[in-house]
Amino acid sequence: MAAPSHPQEDELSAKTLQKRYEGLVTVRTRAIKGKGAWYWIHLEPILFQNQDTGVAKAVKLRCGLCSALFSASNPSRTASEHLKRGTCPNFNGAVSNPISSVPPKTITPASTSQNRKRSALTLPQAAIPLAMIGTPRPSSEAVRFSSPTPLVLSGGKEDLGALAMLEDSVKKLKSPGGKGGPGQILSKSQVETALNLLAEWLYESCGTVSFSCVEHPKFKAFLNQVGLPPISRKYVAAEKLDAKYEEVRNESDAKLRDAMFFQLASDGWKKKNLAYGDNLVNLTLNLPNGTSLFRKALFTNGVVPAKYVEETIWETITGICGATVERCVGIVADTDKHKTKALRELERKNCWMVNLTCQVQGFSSLLKDFHKHSSLFRSAASDCFKLATFFNSKHPASTYFQKYQMQEMDHIKLFRLPPDPPFANNNFPYNYAMMEDVVNSARILQLTVLDESFKVFYADDPVGRELADMIQDIRFWNDLDAVLSLVKLIRMMVQDVEADRPLVGQCLPLWDELKTKVKDWCAKYNIDEGPVKEIIEKRFAKNYHPAWAAAFILDPLYLVRDSSGKYLPPFKCLTAEQEKDVDKIITRLVFRDEAHIALMELMKWRAEGLDPLYAQAVQVKQPDPVTGKMKTANPQSSRLVWETCLSEFKVLGKVAIRLIFLHATSCGLKCNWSFMRWVYTHGHSRAAMDKAQKMIFIASHARLERRDFVNEEEKDAELFADGEDDVLSDVFADPAM
Repeated sequence: MAAPSHPQEDELSAKTLQKRYEGLVTVRTRAIKGKGAWYWIHLEPILFQNQDTGVAKAVKLRCGLCSALFSASNPSRTASEHLKRGTCPNFNGAVSNPISSVPPKTITPASTSQNRKRSALTLPQAAIPLAMIGTPRPSSEAVRFSSPTPLVLSGGKEDLGALAMLEDSVKKLKSPGGKGGPGQILSKSQVETALNLLAEWLYESCGTVSFSCVEHPKFKAFLNQVGLPPISRKYVAAEKLDAKYEEVRNESDAKLRDAMFFQLASDGWKKKNLAYGDNLVNLTLNLPNGTSLFRKALFTNGVVPAKYVEETIWETITGICGATVERCVGIVADTDKHKTKALRELERKNCWMVNLTCQVQGFSSLLKDFHKHSSLFRSAASDCFKLATFFNSKHPASTYFQKYQMQEMDHIKLFRLPPDPPFANNNFPYNYAMMEDVVNSARILQLTVLDESFKVFYADDPVGRELADMIQDIRFWNDLDAVLSLVKLIRMMVQDVEADRPLVGQCLPLWDELKTKVKDWCAKYNIDEGPVKEIIEKRFAKNYHPAWAAAFILDPLYLVRDSSGKYLPPFKCLTAEQEKDVDKIITRLVFRDEAHIALMELMKWRAEGLDPLYAQAVQVKQPDPVTGKMKTANPQSSRLVWETCLSEFKVLGKVAIRLIFLHATSCGLKCNWSFMRWVYTHGHSRAAMDKAQKMIFIASHARLERRDFVNEEEKDAELFADGEDDVLSDVFADPAM
């Protein structure tokens, strides 16, 4: 005999069912907002109650597509069996995101089946609540439009779009308060966050993406698709821009106030933009903790005198520091030989400053030096100029050459030639492009001069015979390969310096690395090392600053372990003159009455060095996550060591922490051509220039924060660039050649 049911047990069971029902409703509500499983869009919890007592009797799941009922014990299994396996006649297999939903209703049917199997129970149509907008339900309209009979409209296929709009309007009317459209409902904070990110992306693009794009029909459709409201270009270009600028400016000023001192970096004084009249000069602040802050941008036009550079930099310093100009401990700029006078003059007037020229500029100038002074470079350029001119303009040589171009490359292309005079100092980029074209056409040139028709036609032409002999002479190609190899070597050094942004203590090791690589290059191509070394030494002397040697000695990163186990400064790596430079700059950077103390502490540093444990900790390296190169694990440790465990060096320590954080490059940010074109077009408008300054500030702040120093055009060029091939090796590996 079955035990009688006690009222307390029934009450406990009803509470459990009620709690289960409320839990399912909560889960479904969150899922509809995008924070749960997909199937809750179609499954709705139903609480069944006793008709007489109102006590909860069972919890079921109702399918919103076919009104079938299931047990609520395992919703995931129900979704798999009923929806995914095709049991539901109205489920089309698509996982959709509803825009809104109506809270589930509590249903009290007159009688319910007590069958515990996972079988479908069908409710009367009148008891089916509206589950959500956009979810198809059994209705006369749904049956009619899902009929296999093709739908014929009087307006033809063009009526389908209007019909979709009609159905969308019907769905909106069926769900009062609901919002139509394919996107999901976003909270106010989510919308604000999304629009903030969109605006920041527009500002950081700095002209690459036009503000007008936000009003493009396709972009509006996209915003609607993801549930965002439309925005106007005036909103993005006015109040939103002003608010974002103030936010970023305040953040930057707060970081600057926390820093005891800084270095001013100025980039853009050398003319880079040849297409438009204006040139962009960036003024950035390097802080001791490794952070860089954008300060402002200047637009210059034409030749800028050294005095203007000096006045502009000094005005920036006083604008930041006021009367305490000693906070600016140095300047680094990409000035040429004329504008470098401004840096020297500022250093002479302010003895606490260390003013440096950019190392990227120094290495890049080496290419011009070789183009101007190297007989190998000039000879290779001259031969290529003769060859390129001949095959560009002489008939029928150009015809034979173009025939083999079509055969090998499927297109015709003339050699790029430098402007007159072809071998001027500023024409090196054009000459390099010409030599690259010649190397890339090596096989085609070989095929051309081996052509029987070419041989017959130019048998009596001295120029044609000379060029044919030169093209078949392995020495010409070896010399050309040597020139391009050296250019590539130096350019790789420039790219590494731009990417790594070395500090001043790394200048001497960088130049030693370059000299070693060039020495290996001389040995590989059997080049006389003397003239090459002389060119490099002259450029080194023009760029050298005594602070290079002092920072190299004071930075614990470069300490060398001797035979006794001590970590000592690398004085052995310096020349006698560089050792004297260390003493001179240290005494210049301290008060006159502290100079002798500084020299005594320098002697102690030279003799004792740093505790081995701390030295090893400073010199720990780890692979860079982007490039894979080994880099210092904690770049700030060199300065922190001087401020903590080397605090006994009262005077020398002050010099060390102000020297070793200085940057050796000024190249931080690169402006894209789109923005320069925009400035060139709207530069006459004061309001437009004000907006430009704010955009530059926001974009530069963000890029410096994430250390992104490459503009969009360069990234696109890398994306679409073809892999480099060793053309000469391919040509001379061919037996026919």
